[in-house]
Amino acid sequence: MENISENPYLQYFLGLHEFQTKPLFDTSMMTYFRKRFTADDVAAINEELYRRVHPPKDEPPQGGGNGGTLVLDATVAPADVRYPTDLSLLNECRENVEELIDTVWDKSEKRGHKTSYNRRKARKRYLKIAKLRKAKRKAVKQAVSEQLDYVERGLSDLDNLLAALPKDTLKHRQWERLATLRSVAEQQRTHLENPQASIPDRIVNLRQPHVRPIVRGKAGHPVEFGQKLGFSVVDGYTFIDAQSFDNFNEGVTLIASAEKYKVRFGHYPERILADTIYRNRENRRFCKEHGIRLSGPRLGRPKADELEADREMAYRDSCDRNIVESRNGIAKRRYGLDRILSYLSCTAKTEAALVVLAMNAAHCLQTLLRTFFARMFRLLRFAILRFFPDLAVIQ
Repeated sequence: MENISENPYLQYFLGLHEFQTKPLFDTSMMTYFRKRFTADDVAAINEELYRRVHPPKDEPPQGGGNGGTLVLDATVAPADVRYPTDLSLLNECRENVEELIDTVWDKSEKRGHKTSYNRRKARKRYLKIAKLRKAKRKAVKQAVSEQLDYVERGLSDLDNLLAALPKDTLKHRQWERLATLRSVAEQQRTHLENPQASIPDRIVNLRQPHVRPIVRGKAGHPVEFGQKLGFSVVDGYTFIDAQSFDNFNEGVTLIASAEKYKVRFGHYPERILADTIYRNRENRRFCKEHGIRLSGPRLGRPKADELEADREMAYRDSCDRNIVESRNGIAKRRYGLDRILSYLSCTAKTEAALVVLAMNAAHCLQTLLRTFFARMFRLLRFAILRFFPDLAVIQ
């Protein structure tokens, strides 16, 4: 909005007849506009783009069986959140509770201290640990316990205020934030009393409570916070076959990806290139029943005459599978999949789908330009050899 208000060229592009500094619309309008396009809508456009470039063939594959290659992989699109810690999360919860208390305090009949604890002291207790370069584990645990006590006492004070006020005292968004605060307090209490207990749907960010920690186990990024995507690559075009903020085993998506491939082309792929996690018993049985070759070593001890052939085939498969790694890298480095800036879960999924759509559109343009210039080069070469036949002898 600031760029449009300051740039006359953008205003002319938008159809304005004269320059104006007044915003054309409120910034929240962009959020409502993004909500109109769901991730499924963008995926349908992506499918249509592929069909326009690669129209379905009337002739079945040779032999009437399977055809083509399906490459599978999974990645995480990190959300725009800071690395969460229990102490910083609880401090943010305490500040949010205090803001809600300030909102309803003037509408209540109570007077005196707004909270049952000293806000300035609670802030100082947090900063005492947060400013340390490397705090000890015992001190951090004590600070977390203190901040959790402050949050629970603040929620109790807020409940006492809301009990005597009508429900419309808080807006819908504030009620949602209050529910998130209560969930965080409950989860942190469970974790503090039993650190080994598993906490389902753990909240790591107040503004984006749908974001979950996803354990990756990779160097530099053992845990990522965002949405997990299941990619499939066909003829250089990328499709999102699975998308969720909850962690999932990508090995269970192979059958669904193969079925989607059959819907697109009318037959199953001839081979599926995937890493080790996809080679479970169920997927192997599915591929065997439908005549699909799944990359990777065969079960059992290989025979002496098959060992060298299997190694060569595995090497070719690993080379062909590199395309999905390159598509992941291009999507993150060039198109912004490495940081999703949308806050809502629906718009964040749409943003990830738009990244894939833009990447496929660029790939389509590159393919068309490559074909165009290759044909132009052949025509130019033919014309030169026709009018200058002596050049053919020199060549």
